[in-house]
Amino acid sequence: MTAQLNATRQQWLAARLDLLEEEKELTRQSDALAIKRQQLPRVRIDKQYRFDTDDGNVSLKDLFGGRSQLLVYHFMFGPDYSAGCPSCSSIADGFNGVFVHLENHDVAFWAVSRAPLAKLQAFKRRMDWSFPWASSFGSDFNGDFSVWFSAEQQHQGDVDYNYRREPLPGRTVQEWQPRDSEAPIAQIAAMTGTDVPTYTRDRPGVSAFELIDGAVYHSYSSYARGLDGLWGMYQWLDRAPKGRNETGIWWRHHDRYGKE
Repeated sequence: MTAQLNATRQQWLAARLDLLEEEKELTRQSDALAIKRQQLPRVRIDKQYRFDTDDGNVSLKDLFGGRSQLLVYHFMFGPDYSAGCPSCSSIADGFNGVFVHLENHDVAFWAVSRAPLAKLQAFKRRMDWSFPWASSFGSDFNGDFSVWFSAEQQHQGDVDYNYRREPLPGRTVQEWQPRDSEAPIAQIAAMTGTDVPTYTRDRPGVSAFELIDGAVYHSYSSYARGLDGLWGMYQWLDRAPKGRNETGIWWRHHDRYGKE
């Protein structure tokens, strides 16, 4: 797409006003969708999930911290990873400035990953993050909320992610691996110190919960591109002259730019 060059200010303003009407309509649609999210039916959570945190082993209810709402970011960091997913990490770079506001508006916020707590703490220090991060290591939590799948599920084609059944990619590690080591998925897996099948057993997502009369209820979950709105850098790029301007995986962990 090529933009018109040498336009007059009047031509620019006319085009901008036309676009403004479309932007306003998108905002209205987004507001209406937000209301529909809030009106989704609730599912009571009776399973006793446990999490390791900086303050000890706690329950899902404990993660609310006295608030009535809880938002969980399902951060891709499996036990076999040596570093967190770079895509999740780029999203998480925006959490530090947000979670304190959520906590002061009756909304608790946690990132949750399957890696043991010590790994999460070490990576958190490396990335200079302060948001709360819990380990679900040994818990059914990630599997129950469709953000983790076993090797057996992969091999049998029993993977339901983002509300659809994924096609069976292969039954061996060799069949899983892209032939091109520069393929985007292979590049991202390498940044976590894993291979493609190991990396893709964990998935990203966000889930919302509500505490009502002492019971925890699940209200909402979203995955894949449903997380775009949480990815701060893309909101900025969508307003840049060249947009996302992508031909492959260009982002890195924020402390790795210029080092690879």
